Amino acid sequence: MSRLRVLTYNVRRCLGVDGIMSPARIAAVIAEAQPDIIALQELDVRRLRSGGVDQAEEIARELGISFVHFHPALRVMEEEYGDAILTARPSRVIKAGALPGLPGRPRLEPRGALWAAVQVGGTEVNVINTHLGLRRRERWMQAEMLLGDEWLGSEACQAPLVLTGDFNSFPQGRVYGLLSRRLRDAHLIGSTMTRPSATFPTQWPVFRIDHVFVSDDVEVVFAGTHRSGTSALASDHLPLVADLRLPGSDQTSGVA
Repeated sequence: MSRLRVLTYNVRRCLGVDGIMSPARIAAVIAEAQPDIIALQELDVRRLRSGGVDQAEEIARELGISFVHFHPALRVMEEEYGDAILTARPSRVIKAGALPGLPGRPRLEPRGALWAAVQVGGTEVNVINTHLGLRRRERWMQAEMLLGDEWLGSEACQAPLVLTGDFNSFPQGRVYGLLSRRLRDAHLIGSTMTRPSATFPTQWPVFRIDHVFVSDDVEVVFAGTHRSGTSALASDHLPLVADLRLPGSDQTSGVA
């Protein structure tokens, strides 16, 4: 079976808890974890507030990664803000699009999802990265869309499948329950701790709101937060890493 390491990380526009904005530091955290596929949320691209930097490209450059797929959930003129999938593996975007917001609440932060097919050994794995909203009803509508015909319910969205990101939903939450009826929580299966580790906030993590969900044919070897001196400062979330075995080829994947 092919081996795969997935990392999901809300980088908060590369703004650390120490007030320092540094895509290079985010890249250093990712390099410590050595993932094959990197799902990032809250990236700024050409935004004035972050110095006009394309943070997705900057992080990829630091890591020496060639495939950078970005979806702007928010676009104002040339400024963009959204989510990305980075990988050194051959990959292609299947779909990128908006998720629904609450009617009558136009000022809520827009949300989206990004779906890429990534070649790992002899297997093509479908990876969907997303960042759901802060309101309960908003998250429910967004999760229902992800489970619908345009995304997870699409004929093109075949296993092996990974759904990952910042869901803003606790394991006891309705949205987590909805998604876990369709897919398995890798962190719950692969944690070496009595209770899976929390991802937010970084310095005193008490909430588990970042998740990696996988299809039934994916074996979870390990899952847990990546903690280091650098990750303790780089963002207000800790990155979540999952080591997976995919069905198919016996080739072993490297790390990005």
